[in-house]
Amino acid sequence: MRPEGTSRRRARDGARAGALAVLREHGPVSRAELAVRLDLPKSTVAAVVDELLADGSIVEAPARPGGSGSGSGRPARSLRLAGIAGVVVGIDFGHRHVRVALADGDCRILGEDSVELDVDRRATESLDAAGDLLAGLLDRVGVTRSEVRAAAAGIPGPVNPATGTVQSPTILAGWVDLDLRAALRSRTGLDVAVDNDANHGALGEQARGAGHGYRDFIYVKASNGIGACLVLGGVVYRGSGGMAGEIGHTQLDPEGLWCRCGNRGCLEALVSVDVVRRQLEPLGIDPLDADDVTHPVARKVFAESGRTVGRVLANLCNALNPQAVVLGGDLSLTGDAFVDGVRDSIERLAQPGAGAVATVPARLGRRAELIGTLTAAIAEARAA
Repeated sequence: MRPEGTSRRRARDGARAGALAVLREHGPVSRAELAVRLDLPKSTVAAVVDELLADGSIVEAPARPGGSGSGSGRPARSLRLAGIAGVVVGIDFGHRHVRVALADGDCRILGEDSVELDVDRRATESLDAAGDLLAGLLDRVGVTRSEVRAAAAGIPGPVNPATGTVQSPTILAGWVDLDLRAALRSRTGLDVAVDNDANHGALGEQARGAGHGYRDFIYVKASNGIGACLVLGGVVYRGSGGMAGEIGHTQLDPEGLWCRCGNRGCLEALVSVDVVRRQLEPLGIDPLDADDVTHPVARKVFAESGRTVGRVLANLCNALNPQAVVLGGDLSLTGDAFVDGVRDSIERLAQPGAGAVATVPARLGRRAELIGTLTAAIAEARAA
């Protein structure tokens, strides 16, 4: 039989971990809300909160004065995770850009820089660019490497979480088997946590965007490729080798166009920024030009592209029963036609018995992945 003290200590440790998880996923909450979410007695939560406040893991915001009609009771104080000391680094490798940012422990960006580059085909040059951009930012902001608490980088391809290498020889082929952690360490002087860029987009939207408050949602990055992140129970699901969410290579037409993965009729061969650009090129329409996206033909193409993506997502919704689908990437920024097209397919094809799925555009736009890298870096710093 285990000593009673050990059991109590483990229960307290579990409550502590649960409280931190709630604050990470849902942001500031009151003590009463925390007790409800943890399904624990208020006395237990109060003891855990006092302990977390004492060791500096969380802070309690001052009560706001009540306004008209607020009643005579004292307003509830809100608990949130404490910011970390020092700065963090986020590196966002897109298919066509490298972007680097510095932020403080509350994810306030201190400096940011980027360069346009063919990342898919020029791995070495892209990694060099990340190191150069970081060096320039540190100098401009006046921060030394010793003040950097943690760094994270997003890669536009599947990353094995155990080895830190790109997994697929057909997606980001020039990066396959490259030791990303070692390559980034040699150029930045930092230990850099690496992950798929769609996973970081989901983290950004979960922390500060359209995914906030959802425990089960699918984040889709629809740009030069089509990738997704599955957030299940509030946690990113990566799969056994980091390949979870590669919906761009779902086959829709066995006799369709050849895809870069070697198969025919993949979603990515039918829908991407490049595919849409080719469709609209005869009319001189640029799908990323805000003045062109309202053209009636452009809207038809965006809507049909959305319906095609939605067919794949409807099947995922049937399998996973998420609360929401959050649409990010360049195609989500073309206006409501694309988002409405996705929503139309999900509403028509997903099974109705599990409840409605919210289909919404990413609130952070093209910055979702960058904010996600910074969010991941802050989590790394807290865990260190």
